[in-house]
Amino acid sequence: MDDAERRHSAGLMRVNHVGEVCAQALYDAQGMFAKTEELKRLFRQAGREEEDHLAWTAQRLQELGSRISLLNPLWYAGSYAIGALAARIGDAPSLGFVVETERQVEAHLASHLTRLPPADEKSRAIVEQMRVDEIEHGAAAQAMGAAQTPVSVQAAMRAMAKVMTTTAYYI
Repeated sequence: MDDAERRHSAGLMRVNHVGEVCAQALYDAQGMFAKTEELKRLFRQAGREEEDHLAWTAQRLQELGSRISLLNPLWYAGSYAIGALAARIGDAPSLGFVVETERQVEAHLASHLTRLPPADEKSRAIVEQMRVDEIEHGAAAQAMGAAQTPVSVQAAMRAMAKVMTTTAYYI
């Protein structure tokens, strides 16, 4: 890859790394405040799987000669608060929040597969595996009794994600 392609790949992978930081926070908070042991276990397991994604994206950023987002503590804190709020509302709404989050993340990752430079096969492999895993997390949450997330919440989630992805690409 040339320098421009490498920088672009790094920007996209930084966004993906931030997404994993946010996933860690969401699952940590939702697991902490879940009402049942079964749901706490689901969130712990999903969090462990997200740790792989966090490591893969951090390693790939290093390989691309780049760095993680300087705003990761902010991303984590904000996502933890959102996850705690979702969990406090109740298990079914919290699971619905997971379903919607994973649906939006899967779409986001699919878009990255079209935007990554064709020569960046390593980043593509990472993003594709993450996409598969996120689909599974959403399906698991749906199977456990997720409630439908209100359209207004879905729109707010998209808006917050847009701010995060736009900022994290650079910072």
